Order: sequence, then structure tokens, then C-alpha cells
Amino acid sequence: MDWYHWMAIAALLLCLTSLSLHLLRLLRLNNHRDFSTPTGKPLVAMPYAFIGAMSPTKKESAYLHLPTYIGGLLFHIGTFLGIALFFVFLFGIEIFQWLLWPLALIMVMGSVSGAAILVKRMVKPQMRSLSNPDDYISNLLVTIFQLATAAVLFWPQVFPVYFVLTALLLLYIPLGKLKHAIYFFAARYQLGYFFGRRSVWPPR
Repeated sequence: MDWYHWMAIAALLLCLTSLSLHLLRLLRLNNHRDFSTPTGKPLVAMPYAFIGAMSPTKKESAYLHLPTYIGGLLFHIGTFLGIALFFVFLFGIEIFQWLLWPLALIMVMGSVSGAAILVKRMVKPQMRSLSNPDDYISNLLVTIFQLATAAVLFWPQVFPVYFVLTALLLLYIPLGKLKHAIYFFAARYQLGYFFGRRSVWPPR
């Protein structure tokens, strides 16, 4: 392994350690007793909390801004795929040639969506007034990461730059809004448990 591999590994370990501490904190905060009488089953509500409630037909912020919602989906799909490819690159797993173009296309679509969302945040006064530097930095780091992932699929000589950029992203994840990678799942679980216990979710 080269120095940039070790840099990315060190950043990954720091990122995972910090996120694990955040997760332990969440679990500790959730250690309380609900004295209300349950009228439903929380486990039944979990699929709705993570899937149904996120649908544009149920989520007001989605159906009122459908292009942004679709762009956000593409941005997140590109991010998840990029993370998977990071481990493929890190362990030197060979990718079939016929997969290179489809993978690159998904990464480019994700990065274009991220850039469009960033521009929208910058030009729309309502969004700009609610934004802080973390919003811009988080979006920019992920967008650049996706572009670098697409580039390295065809130009292996870009690997040093790619791994340095990935290390920067991994180091930033626990510091900013990107740690919603943990808080999102915790929040959806809490909503599913709360409304499922009260037989509100899934809606009849």
C-alpha cells in the first residue's frame, strides 16, 4: 500500500470511532421508560417510517419540491455507491470493464445533482438565509468526492488525489451535518417507535 492508502485508512478509522461515540450517546439518551399504554406495535411501523413516510406522496417538503427531491435521491445514491467503490479501490478489487461506464454515469449524475442543489442553496434567498458554512462545505466535499470517484474509474493515475480527497471527507463527516448518516436512522427509528406504539403509523 502507498502513503495515500494509509492516509485514507487512518481517516476511516477516526471517522468510524467518532460516529460510534455519537451512536453510543444516542443509545444512552434513549434509555428512558415510556409509561403510556401501547395501542399498537412499533415494529409494524418501522417499514413505513423508513420508506412510506419518506415518499413524495406523504412528505410535504418532497412533493412541493419534486425536482430537488429527485436530485437529492440521485445525490445520495451516488454517495452510497461512492462509499462502496472506496472499499473496492482500497482493497484493490478489480472492476469488470463493462461496469465502468454505468458506475461513472451514476457518479456523474449524483455529482451534478449535488452541484445543482448547492447552486439552488446559494441563489434562493430563503435557503441562503437558513444556510451556514457547514451546508456548503458538506455539499462541496461530497460532490467533489463523487467526481473524483468517476474520474479514477478511468484514470488510475488520479488515485493519490482521490484518496486524499476521500480522507478529507471522512475526517469532516463527524464534524458537520454529514453525521446525519447516523442521526437519520436514529430519528426515523424513534418516529417509527413513537407513532407505531400509539397505532398512528402505518396509517390505515
